[in-house]
Amino acid sequence: MLKIGIVGAGGMGTVHYSNYKHIDHCEVVALVGFSEQDQIRSQEWNLPLYSSITEMITNQDIDVVDVCTPTFLHKDNVLESIGHKKHTIVEKPMTLSKADAQEMMEMAKKNNCLLFVAQVLQFTKEVGILRELVAKETFGKPLDAYFERLSASPQWAQGGWLFDKSKSGLLPFDLHIHDLDLIVSLFGKPEQVQVFGNKREESSYVEHYRMIYTYPKVNVVAEAAWFHASIPFRAQWRIVFENAVVIYDGSSLIAYPYQEDPIHYNIEDENLIATGINVPPTGWYYNELTHFLTCIEENKKTPYVSDEQLLSVLEVLEEINKNT
Repeated sequence: MLKIGIVGAGGMGTVHYSNYKHIDHCEVVALVGFSEQDQIRSQEWNLPLYSSITEMITNQDIDVVDVCTPTFLHKDNVLESIGHKKHTIVEKPMTLSKADAQEMMEMAKKNNCLLFVAQVLQFTKEVGILRELVAKETFGKPLDAYFERLSASPQWAQGGWLFDKSKSGLLPFDLHIHDLDLIVSLFGKPEQVQVFGNKREESSYVEHYRMIYTYPKVNVVAEAAWFHASIPFRAQWRIVFENAVVIYDGSSLIAYPYQEDPIHYNIEDENLIATGINVPPTGWYYNELTHFLTCIEENKKTPYVSDEQLLSVLEVLEEINKNT
């Protein structure tokens, strides 16, 4: 039984707590936080609340520290946890710079700890199927790929840390990171990045991005937005292979092979768990956290979110923010 301490009981902390309750071989035993929300959750979940990771570890038997705080706190939280030689899970993005990520990885290695970054798309069924189609060249080699992740501006976060570039990295680090992590995991680090951004005059941040990633043998284009418009959230992608086009439209995954009937893939999760936030019940987080805990029990790193992949993604995101 792995004993878990969650740091930060906001939106993602609530998501993780809700999912741990459905995983057999673990138990959440404590919280770290000092906000009113943390105090409310502590009472609701009947868990002791500590003001720091060090205080929690001093008073509780903890195997895994799960960092669900805002992005700008991740580095300090992770280094504190790893400093106590605890296996650590941290929400995405792990930090806002490649240099900070390298420091965190090196300290984890030095202290013989496992460090996992919650890039949740890697644990969805549609991405698992796509990963296999690309690796096995089921429909031939990929020739072209398009990724789209569009949202209305997150008004619920107006005035908060999410709109502070130094604390969140804004749209590239908060939203586009999902697709870029998938792109890098499939095709490697791009040779070159072209970025096109636009915004209203009165906006303090770029609201809409289009990226062209250069690879030797595949064209990759991505689009991400916090639109000043009330559009529903949508995330989809399309991969053109030599002998088929594969389309994920946000709810279904269909391959259209050349001169054959379409193939409809089953991407329904076996475990649908309520998240407690504005995300419908899903199995994504259950799959992710179950995988991380299994890796910890087997003392191995995850094959789906490698250090090299994470560093490449952060380097590209830094370049995007630098050029827009």
